Amino acid sequence: MGAVLGRQDTHKRSFHGSKLEAKMVEAMQQRASHGTSMRSFDSIVMKFPKIDESFRKCKTIFEQFDEDSNGEIDKEELKHCFQKLEISFTEEEICDLFEACDINEDMGMKFNEFIVFLCLVYLLNEPAVSEAKIKMGLGSLEGTFETLVDAFVFLDKNKDGYVSKDEMIQAINETTTGERSSGRIAMKRFEEMDWDKNGMVSFKEFLFAFTRWVGIDENEDDDE
Repeated sequence: MGAVLGRQDTHKRSFHGSKLEAKMVEAMQQRASHGTSMRSFDSIVMKFPKIDESFRKCKTIFEQFDEDSNGEIDKEELKHCFQKLEISFTEEEICDLFEACDINEDMGMKFNEFIVFLCLVYLLNEPAVSEAKIKMGLGSLEGTFETLVDAFVFLDKNKDGYVSKDEMIQAINETTTGERSSGRIAMKRFEEMDWDKNGMVSFKEFLFAFTRWVGIDENEDDDE
């Protein structure tokens, strides 16, 4: 695990400040300006089972992309799929999305990484992405992705596109008023999200933590 986290640490630093992350932050700030329907961290937790069920429906899309059925999608498979669907992403955009989601830097996107990829595609609501959304069959998943965006906006109190420790503590305290353990709960959740240990959580880091919280493992078996 330590070695994996070490690779993630390097990867996160290279991602931080990238063009793709800047676009994600901007998109999240725009969403935040409309507010959130979430009122507590508990209201997010209550949605875990429904989100887990929706995530598992992504398996069919994942299998379409995974041409050699080896349980992961490589960069070429991703490019082929975009070509087949006639989705007008540039090679640079495809590579940026792939590298952002290949958290273990093993040149293969596993199922949990693919879920994060789909959610990022949803968030980056540009014409090409809107087109991709329809052709990839993401319409039925919009409600789930919207819930995830909403949850992040709830945590991001100052609307800067990141979640800090203080914001996480504030969010948990809104849920567990008067409970002395709320600070410890907040720190535990925050540490699970802050993979690069820089004290700030991006939407991508939040998504990876969320897949683990609802029970989607990076080694998810096809028959699960």
